[in-house]
Amino acid sequence: MSHGHRSLQDLAGISRHLKQLREQAEALALAQAEARAARERERNLFALSVGKVTPLRSRNEVSFLEPAPSPLPLQMVLDEQNVLREAMSDEFDVSTLLDVDDQLSFRRPGIGLDVTRKLRGGHWSIQRQLDLHGLRSDEAREALGQFIRLSHRTGVRCVRIVHGKGLGSPGRTPVLKGKVQRWLVQKKEVLAFVQARPAEGGAGALVVLLQPGKRKLF
Repeated sequence: MSHGHRSLQDLAGISRHLKQLREQAEALALAQAEARAARERERNLFALSVGKVTPLRSRNEVSFLEPAPSPLPLQMVLDEQNVLREAMSDEFDVSTLLDVDDQLSFRRPGIGLDVTRKLRGGHWSIQRQLDLHGLRSDEAREALGQFIRLSHRTGVRCVRIVHGKGLGSPGRTPVLKGKVQRWLVQKKEVLAFVQARPAEGGAGALVVLLQPGKRKLF
């Protein structure tokens, strides 16, 4: 093949390539023009639909901001369901866990004697009280479980449980007192308890120290 023939082929190839470039440029320009026209139609759609609009001189607007709905207290519901399901056995043997002194105090393993001594001496002020007088055994157990759980969840450290001295019970024995002791020992939130001082209910009440908890109002 001669040199001149190759040059003509090269020129033809270059010409075809330039033609393709021009066609691509024209297609791109056409697409851009159509896109601009479409945007313009969208901007004018409202004016074309409703006619001429005169803006107000003053904008007397009131903004109504609806409060966001409160989140469902799912954790609280689950906690309360756990309380209702939680079994505090009346048959739990508490005798081996009580300090055998004149008042049968309790302290969880790892808690020193100084804690019950301070509790008995009023080191922690009583923040809440639960009175179980007049309740049946099942009612008292449920009330106690909910009271301890709620007190711990709201950051309360020291509470008093009034169970009475049992003088009205058959045989004049403090049945509820023994049950309350068994129930409290089974509650993981309870660190220790002692019999209340005479001015705080004496043998008819217990002063209970709870685990430190993260304060939650609800």
